[in-house]
Amino acid sequence: MSFGDPNNPYGQQGQQQPQGQPGYGYPQQGQPQQPSANYGYPQAPPVQPGYGGGYPGGPTGGMPQQMPGGVTASRVFLWIISGLSLIGGVLFLLGALAFNAAKDNDELANDSQFQDLMDQSSGLLWFMTFIAFAWAVASIVLAIKFNSGGSGLRTALIVYGALTIVLGIYPFGGILGIVHIVLSILLIVFVSKSDGAAWFKRPRY
Repeated sequence: MSFGDPNNPYGQQGQQQPQGQPGYGYPQQGQPQQPSANYGYPQAPPVQPGYGGGYPGGPTGGMPQQMPGGVTASRVFLWIISGLSLIGGVLFLLGALAFNAAKDNDELANDSQFQDLMDQSSGLLWFMTFIAFAWAVASIVLAIKFNSGGSGLRTALIVYGALTIVLGIYPFGGILGIVHIVLSILLIVFVSKSDGAAWFKRPRY
């Protein structure tokens, strides 16, 4: 008896595959298909929140952490104004001392008109000396506070610049007055710009 005999029932049963069993290479029915990963495409790394630098979403909320160029220039203007104010204060002081020495001159002691002129001029020079030294001190204090000052400092700088323009017109005037006016206008413009406002409104930790 051969296994290939069609009349042999055992040989037919041995050659038949059991029904209901899938063949090799075919997915089995009734089992959920697992989604396959997209091979060949790198997965995007997780997004990390920004750290400072003025990027949105960072702890600074988009505020600059490095002093903008206009704000830096404004600080330099303050140092220049303070230096010029010191020079002007020394000159006014020397002028006031010279007028006082002239008043003590024996030949002019009896000249009432000259004495009145010396008194007025000397008083004006002493006043301008005081203003010059006070402005120098104010400029230095404001320049030092640029890193730590907030919106209040920005307002003070604008007021300071406006007053400096007025003083540059009168009583100082002259070349030093023109320099003060130009620097004060630039100071107000740079501090009032959007990047200047952002710098003084930035959070401090």
